[in-house]
Amino acid sequence: MTDEEQQAAIEAAQRVVDEVSSYQYSAEDSTIAIQLDQGLRAAEVSLPADERERILAEIDDMKDESSSAPQ
Repeated sequence: MTDEEQQAAIEAAQRVVDEVSSYQYSAEDSTIAIQLDQGLRAAEVSLPADERERILAEIDDMKDESSSAPQ
């Protein structure tokens, strides 16, 4: 993967995370995971399992409304 392709993938993944964070953060954990996975699939981006879990945990932390969107 070229640097340009990698940067595009990072940007696409961040858009998915931002969308899921803003619209789904108060949903059930399983719904958030499904929406994240569907968005990443649609963007043709994959994440390592540990990174996916980190993002899901950060979205879950947003439920207290004092956290910002995951990066």
